[in-house]
Amino acid sequence: MKIIISPAKQMREETSFMEGAVPAFLPEAVRLRETLSSYTFSQLKTLYKANDKITEENYHRIRTMDLEKGPFTPAVLAYTGLQYQSMAPEVFSHSEWAYVKEHLFIISGFYGVLKGGDGVRPYRLEMQAKLSVDGKKDLYQYWGDKIYRYLTEDNDRVIVNLASKEYSRAVEPWVTDNDRFLSCVFGQEADGKIKVKATEAKIARGQMVRFAAEMKASQPEELKYFNRLGYRYREEYSGEKEYVFVKDI
Repeated sequence: MKIIISPAKQMREETSFMEGAVPAFLPEAVRLRETLSSYTFSQLKTLYKANDKITEENYHRIRTMDLEKGPFTPAVLAYTGLQYQSMAPEVFSHSEWAYVKEHLFIISGFYGVLKGGDGVRPYRLEMQAKLSVDGKKDLYQYWGDKIYRYLTEDNDRVIVNLASKEYSRAVEPWVTDNDRFLSCVFGQEADGKIKVKATEAKIARGQMVRFAAEMKASQPEELKYFNRLGYRYREEYSGEKEYVFVKDI
């Protein structure tokens, strides 16, 4: 069983824990860095849809980052958004670290896909960014089916999706009938419908990763026992391709 999650815009460098492993698609990331480094400040600002401060920070990063010489930050420690704060990987036990290094995969616009322990540099590049590279109109075309094929190359074809639509879209179109692609939804019940609040969903996804690591979950069915932050599995809203967890109000 593999768990896929989204990255976060906010990143840090933290090299005191352990040396990160080499990402699977490092050459592709190097090519993206080369392309981004050819952009002017104004072009980057338009690409990022960001303010001057954020653009300036990443304009400098792109021109100085070394993707091949460490030390690096393990991916699950590098991102600092709400999902990762909720996951709290800094306090993982040894066995929980071993679990996420094997089962957790972060979908990335820049690196393609990262294992939890892969070494990374801080960057900014959302999967939906309109970046043209080598004749590909955007990052979805650039990555194509590479991410999906990497996730299923060992014939473990069970994928638990905790990623947002922006990132699951880099995997889901390639899923076949031989795969099990199961999405987890976290929401609240209102008028017989489930409404998802983005901020709360991010926090819940981080807690689900921590729950799976603590449980050493090897099958999706084990995730039905998730009962943190007031959520519980609701069978009447769930199905073969979707587990729905509803927060008690």
